[in-house]
Amino acid sequence: MADAYCVKCKAKKEILNATEVTMKNGRPALKGVCPTCGTGLYKILPMKK
Repeated sequence: MADAYCVKCKAKKEILNATEVTMKNGRPALKGVCPTCGTGLYKILPMKK
């Protein structure tokens, strides 16, 4: 899975329950929660060609 920075834990964590979403500007992103504290995590992915 993918890692994202958790602001609350101040460390990189693995995204739990990751789902791929599309932002308003059309860029893909991963959205999920931190396994330690439950805070929402968001990671912007590169554009698909």
